Amino acid sequence: MRLGFLKFGVLLLVLVPPSSDRGLRAMLGSRPEMTAIRVPLDPSNPAQSRLGRLTYLGGVRLVSPDLSFGGFSAMHVQGDRFTLLSDRGNIVQFDMGGDWLPRGIRFADLPGGPGTGAFRHNRDAESLAYDPATGKFFVGFEARNAIWRYDAGLTKAEEGTQPPAMQEWSENGGPESMARLHDGRFILISETTRPDGGRRRSERVALIFGRDPLDRNSSVETLSYVPPAGYDPSDAVALPDGRLLVVNRRFSLGGLFTAKLTVVDLGGAKAGTVLRGTEIATFARPVQHDNFEALAITREGDATILWIASDDNNQWWQQSLLLKFRLDL
Repeated sequence: MRLGFLKFGVLLLVLVPPSSDRGLRAMLGSRPEMTAIRVPLDPSNPAQSRLGRLTYLGGVRLVSPDLSFGGFSAMHVQGDRFTLLSDRGNIVQFDMGGDWLPRGIRFADLPGGPGTGAFRHNRDAESLAYDPATGKFFVGFEARNAIWRYDAGLTKAEEGTQPPAMQEWSENGGPESMARLHDGRFILISETTRPDGGRRRSERVALIFGRDPLDRNSSVETLSYVPPAGYDPSDAVALPDGRLLVVNRRFSLGGLFTAKLTVVDLGGAKAGTVLRGTEIATFARPVQHDNFEALAITREGDATILWIASDDNNQWWQQSLLLKFRLDL
């Protein structure tokens, strides 16, 4: 019996991804090499294209000989240009069209942020938002509960802040989700921090900034979000109609990572509001499922396109997936 528990403990150490550790961070090398391998939605049924309110348009598994490649926790897509940001502060950018072949690949390091940047907890980038009005990027750092603003090319750090409203957020459950809404407001959702000192277990603390979160004159309202039972929010993005799309993920030894997508109506949301979403899709066996942590929305004609990417935690048994769907709402 004791041997069985020992084996189970070793299995946990191998399978459960490490949290925001304080070791030296691994940075990408100077040679940007990456390959995209096409994947079906359901490996057991390659013809399947429907998943809840989604229609599968294709997807790839991204691989690279660089051992620091992966760990993608946030994403931005503009036209055919993709920007993937890892939880170690690594940037991967590339162009990719309908042939699913990446071009113009660029590896870079996030320029600036909390601390010196030598340690992983100083560059634990978990969320990314883009402001089309200013061309600026905003990055949420989980381990430091901080938000930093960058220029349009993610080549220069401009300013950072640790908002007082986020000071009590969990170190390993901070600003996992951040989205810029169409009216100029920003919403942030904690991955694991509960309201009222943890007493409201089903909810996660959320904040809405009236404008740029680094603007000291911006209003801040505290509300909460209720993810599906057993799941934690891992990213959010604004939809063209003003609603919010949230990806919620769960880890279990039996099914490894699964995820659920929810659509949240933000109409009338204010301080104290409890946000609840409507589930529209579940990523679980037999379809592709992994540690989905990154969302992006684009448009193709009248169609709303959803991109979703996974964080492989730099583990051999996980994948860096990039999947494309038409959102049928």
